Amino acid sequence: MKDDDTSRDSSMGSFGDLSRRRLLGTVGAAGATGLAVGATGGAIGTAAARGEGDTAALTTVGSTAFAFHGKHQAGITTPLQAHGHLAAFDLLPATGRKAAAALLRRWSRTAEELTAGRAPADDTGVALDAGPSSLTITFGFGRTFFDRTGLEKRRPVELDPLPDFSSDALDAKRSDGDLWVQIGANDALVAFHALRAVQTAAAGAARLRWQMSGFNRAPGTTSHPMTARNLMGQVDGTNNPKPADDDFDRRIFVPGGGASDWMANGSYAVVRRIRMLLDDWEKLPLSKQEKVIGRRKSDGAPLSGGTETTPVDLDRTDASGKVVIPANAHARISAPETNGGAAMLRRPFSFHDGFGSDGVPDAGLLFICWQADPLTGFVPVQRKLDRGDALSPFIRHEASGLFAVPGGCAPGEYVGQRLLEG
Repeated sequence: MKDDDTSRDSSMGSFGDLSRRRLLGTVGAAGATGLAVGATGGAIGTAAARGEGDTAALTTVGSTAFAFHGKHQAGITTPLQAHGHLAAFDLLPATGRKAAAALLRRWSRTAEELTAGRAPADDTGVALDAGPSSLTITFGFGRTFFDRTGLEKRRPVELDPLPDFSSDALDAKRSDGDLWVQIGANDALVAFHALRAVQTAAAGAARLRWQMSGFNRAPGTTSHPMTARNLMGQVDGTNNPKPADDDFDRRIFVPGGGASDWMANGSYAVVRRIRMLLDDWEKLPLSKQEKVIGRRKSDGAPLSGGTETTPVDLDRTDASGKVVIPANAHARISAPETNGGAAMLRRPFSFHDGFGSDGVPDAGLLFICWQADPLTGFVPVQRKLDRGDALSPFIRHEASGLFAVPGGCAPGEYVGQRLLEG
């Protein structure tokens, strides 16, 4: 993390040797203590699972960094960032296994430089003067990647296609893909810079299939760290598994051994673009919104009482004998207790892609959930939601993808090396 401002090319003829880490002079000791680099490749703690971000002064936001190398890829347990980009790529017809390996090597090298706050060769200069800004770049493989590279026999069964759900209205052009990239940062220019660098590095090997952009609250926006809210105004992510839980790793990360040993310490990401029908939702009075969700809007506490983190009491009744959390409430139907313990780590971004000619917002949630096995994590919960969730009339699933995200890599290695060279 050495600051190499002294190496700047005064001619400004090339950005290749320029540092991206000229931090503001007011950072001082706060900047030094704000660096978060470790062997896990991400920040491990309750804040990571619940989307609680860094509340340091804005002048220190750029100084925070997450190591690219580590046991797990960063961007899974890392605290939610303010800006995000998701992108899927398809390999070009002439791109086989060897060329795919070269692409992942380029991408990993680029990610290593950018997440450390350094500008790679032939840099565009978009993010000059910014620090790392909590940048993470995460890579994954779609089901079709294995067909295109002759690796069908090494494709894990966990990548079997997701079942069809009755409420889906999926756009095939914005779904799936051979390769998936997730980018997050606390600065918009840093996030875009990384997206552009990844796209440029793919030239000649892969073409962009789809791309989506999202956002969350910026660090320091609230008086204290708190769970994020979605565009419906609801606290979103309260019931996430927490890294401190005894079974967290078992639920979220793939163990070593077996036919898919190359996935050890990795995870599976389900990605869904969920349109929120906000005009309809906002017509509901507050009391009905809370019954749809099963939680208070003000603080995220369950309707059964307590605070946000109080366990949901699904059996509690009111004076008339009716359960206070309705039978079709989202919180009841999605609760692990009603799904055989199924759990996933939600790490979403909100999105807004403008308004239609009728003034209806194209907005909602870029839903991303992580689990060791989507067939026991996402699928059973979504099946149950599909059959009677009170929230269903107010949302529409418009795009979907499932990706195998391998574990992190060591210095000198690249993501997916055990698969492509094994």
